[in-house]
Amino acid sequence: MTGRGVEAIGAAGAARRLDGWMYLALALVCLAFFLPGFFDLPPIDRDEARFAQASKQMLESGDFVDIRFQDEGRHKKPVGIYWMQAAAASLAGGPEAAEIWVYRIPSLLGATLAVLLTAWAGVRLVGPQAALLAALMMAGCVLLSVEARMAKTDAMLLATIVLAQGALARLYLDWKQGVRSSAWLVALFWLAIGLGGLVKGPINLMVSALSVAALCGLERSFGPLARLRLHWGLPLALLVVMPWLIAIWVATDGAFFREAVGGDLLGKVATGQESHGAPPGYYLLTFWVTFWPYSLLAGLAVPWVWVNRRKAEVRFLLAWIVPTWIVFELVATKLLHYTMPTFPAIALLAAAAGLDGWDVARPKLRRWSRRIAIGLFVAVSAVLGMAVMGGPIHLTGRVDLVAVAVALPLTAMTVWVLRNLDTAPLRKLMAGLVVGSFLFMAPVWEFVLDGLDPLRLSPRLAEMVAAVKPCPDTVLASGGYGEPSLVFLLGTETKVGIGGDGAAEALLADPACGLAAVSQKEEAEFRAVLAAAGRDARALGSLEGLNYSRGDELTITLYTLQP
Repeated sequence: MTGRGVEAIGAAGAARRLDGWMYLALALVCLAFFLPGFFDLPPIDRDEARFAQASKQMLESGDFVDIRFQDEGRHKKPVGIYWMQAAAASLAGGPEAAEIWVYRIPSLLGATLAVLLTAWAGVRLVGPQAALLAALMMAGCVLLSVEARMAKTDAMLLATIVLAQGALARLYLDWKQGVRSSAWLVALFWLAIGLGGLVKGPINLMVSALSVAALCGLERSFGPLARLRLHWGLPLALLVVMPWLIAIWVATDGAFFREAVGGDLLGKVATGQESHGAPPGYYLLTFWVTFWPYSLLAGLAVPWVWVNRRKAEVRFLLAWIVPTWIVFELVATKLLHYTMPTFPAIALLAAAAGLDGWDVARPKLRRWSRRIAIGLFVAVSAVLGMAVMGGPIHLTGRVDLVAVAVALPLTAMTVWVLRNLDTAPLRKLMAGLVVGSFLFMAPVWEFVLDGLDPLRLSPRLAEMVAAVKPCPDTVLASGGYGEPSLVFLLGTETKVGIGGDGAAEALLADPACGLAAVSQKEEAEFRAVLAAAGRDARALGSLEGLNYSRGDELTITLYTLQP
């Protein structure tokens, strides 16, 4: 074993750093991976639309303490991301002018910061070369590419976690080497904890606390904990988040905490909320997709990690990964992004192992890990290629030439990597993975997804309403289709979740300006209420599509009252 993979061991490693131009280059790579499709994709997730709409309502109402979706309190996550989204929308011209991509800017910034901070954290742990390669893995992996394009909390949360863990790593290694730690480093850790708390509650505190607990157990010492200077560090973190916590307690009479903690947080631990339950092992399986294509390198790194597990740097990264991973495997509610806070540590281990030649000290373990990693890499690559080519055919009934074309770089990358896996250095393998995955993913985001009209029910319905609405202040009443994206696109007053009878009553209450959108399942009830009132409706147009949030094929018809 050459030891090149863990360059940071010893005092010399502490002085290593990445030049500023390397961070700039990483930022440009992030933009190359994250911007395709960023401006054109409609709201692509229920939570994205809820976050963006709540942020829009902050600007409309001037209330920046309470979080609301229409008239309902959105008491699930803290206020940090809403403030960031509202600030972005305000700078872009206000809530009426800001499109969905404006509300995604904090996520784009958070994802980019997470990549840069992975490099920063990794320099001390595994050296500059491995840190740079790990950051490239983060920039190009599937899951962060998704989160960078969604107006949610998770990309910005990841940035705060990596900042806290990077500071914690320096404090731990200082303790191991008997070096005095800077108070500024301690302050940086606690400020990151406070900012993360303002974005998504206790998640980043949980990751760091589990890491510290694991390190104290492994070292049989409270030294790592003592370096955090709890007596003034914890109050510093509370100083960041406490003003809003007090304000929201007063504004909601404690309702925010009852729902956020008792309903959302504890509910996810005990039961699979919103049909998102899965057994333990779920993340171990889905990791091969969410960290693709670099899950291959992570699988190959397993023997090296085992051999080097007692080294301080590797021990810290394992303390970052293992306890958090176990907690999320045991939690009943499972969403793909929950284990993303561990990905930077996994990337750093994979990069260090690759630079060290993957290790040959455990040939049997290496042989099995290699077979599993290659097999899953090939399987996931094949499934992704078939999904991209087959999705447009299934949804639209036609062949998408771009979707077929992007299968070529995917196939070429897979074949090239397998042929060079045993002979090429990690830098060469990384170049092939980065270029191949970019040539595959960028056209998918920019062109293939944008052409899947059956999935764009809310944008198509909003365009239809804009073309035929009888009055400037027309409010749509939607019976049978109530996705949050429709509220974001058509305005806060849009009536959703009201059924066919509610849509008919709204139309009767506003005969001159009202419009009703009714799904085929609600059609009979809609017409029965109108008939009872001695009125009838006139169809202005209809559309068909798939409500992918529920898996329902819908036909939605837009109505106005007959004169």
